[in-house]
Formats: sequence, C-alpha cells, structure tokens
Amino acid sequence: MLREVVYCGVCSFPPEYCEFSGKLKRCKIWLQENHAELFEKLYSGEDAEVEGVTGKLAESSIGEKREEKLEKDLLKMQAKEENREQRELAKKLSSKIIIKREARTKRKSVVAISGLEVFEIDMKKLAKTFASKFATGCSVSKNAEKKEEIVIQGDVMGEVENYLHSILAEKGLKDVKVEVVDGAAKKKKKPEGA
Repeated sequence: MLREVVYCGVCSFPPEYCEFSGKLKRCKIWLQENHAELFEKLYSGEDAEVEGVTGKLAESSIGEKREEKLEKDLLKMQAKEENREQRELAKKLSSKIIIKREARTKRKSVVAISGLEVFEIDMKKLAKTFASKFATGCSVSKNAEKKEEIVIQGDVMGEVENYLHSILAEKGLKDVKVEVVDGAAKKKKKPEGA
C-alpha cells in the first residue's frame, strides 16, 4: 500500500511536524491554502484546545521577529556560499597548468607539471596514474616556489598534455589554460669540419 506524503511548502517538513520548524503560522497558512482537507484534519475540531496551546508555545519559543532574523541570516549565508563558489570557479578558470620539459644528462629529460593544486586534484594519485600509464618513474616534489609539482621521467610531454585535457574535461573545466614550456629544446650539433 503506497501512501502519498505531503511536504510543507514553507518548511519542507510533513505537516504533522511543522510545529518543530519554528514557522508554524506560515506553515498553517500554506496548508490551509493548498491542502484544506489536511488542514481541517490536523488543526480543527476537538484538537482546538491543544492547537491553541501548541500555537502559544510555538509563538513564545521563537517569535516572529526572531524567525524573520533567522531567515535573513540564512539567506545571507546562502548568498555568501554562492559568492565563494563563484570566486573559486573564477580562480580555477583564471589559473593555468604549466607542463615543462627540462633537460637532464645527455638525451634524457623530465616533464614537470605544476599548477594542479588549485583544481582539487590529488597529486599523489595522479603521479601513480602517470607512472603506470607511461611505465616510468614519477614523483611529487616541491619546486622553487615551494609549490607541489609532479615530475615524470622521460619525454612524455604530448601524452601528459592530452591526459590532463581529458581530466579537466571530466571535471567540467575545459577553458583552463594548459601552458607547455619546452626547456629542453634539442640543440643541433655543429659539424666538426666548420
């Protein structure tokens, strides 16, 4: 047997529990306008005395002015939360990820990725993913600016860039700038006879 439950449009509780929301007067008005038969069942007849007492208790426990103040505070908190989320999104979209290739000895190089901490990506997990995906050594270390970066051994810059674009697309951050810096540009040897 399915039973349809009505939820109050003011406090979102079932009407039987509206008295615990602190908004009983407005809940009653809403219930009377939208579900008159349920209002009659809950708040009329032999329960008039009990209803009067609970109304006085609800009135004395919170009061209309205090209720309005609480609602205003709640709206302010929600606005602050939305603004904070907007700022974080703007910060994420304005920041950039830097993929840098650095030369080591002879023909060896490493790829360093920095700027990921803003995007709430777990650096250690991503380093493990890169290590297994590219079958190479990978670690998380601090760079010169004391920020964490992922260092991958080997020349896998193109694959790393593609993988990072796919991760950002999954998180819904397609507009993030990914800057590629090639610090290990291959130098041509001078001919010995010149």
